[in-house]
Amino acid sequence: MKNKSIEEIQASLQPIADELGIEIVEVEFKQGKEPALTVYIDIEGGVDLDTCEKFHRAIDPVLDEVDPTFGTPYTLNVSSPGLDRPLKTARDYEKAMGKKVEIKLFAPQQGKKLYEGTLKGHDENCVLIEDKGEELKFEKSKIAKICKAIDFAALGL
Repeated sequence: MKNKSIEEIQASLQPIADELGIEIVEVEFKQGKEPALTVYIDIEGGVDLDTCEKFHRAIDPVLDEVDPTFGTPYTLNVSSPGLDRPLKTARDYEKAMGKKVEIKLFAPQQGKKLYEGTLKGHDENCVLIEDKGEELKFEKSKIAKICKAIDFAALGL
């Protein structure tokens, strides 16, 4: 199935997001038996069901006009990125600076594949965290997943 580019779809939705004070985190299109366009959003204070519904209603007519799938039916989903969403963009890393992150490596480094620490820095190639006063540097190419650490006690879970 042929689709318009993710960039083109996101560009058509951006003015609505800006107007509503919503950040489009990612736009994803999954092909298959039941094609789906998912727009992941974030907002100051966190995303709730009402925010997702409001944004869904606002972008639906725009997507009808843009016709991202050239007439092929698809399901539109609007969702929060989730607590354990991997850091992908420079903006993701900037928002996580000074916060606890969890790093899972493809292969062990110093005998471990899982690290947790405070994000202290990043660039195109590396991530720097501090764990118990020790600074640790990881090449991004060796990181399977990096995401904000979830403090279940702080969430009351």
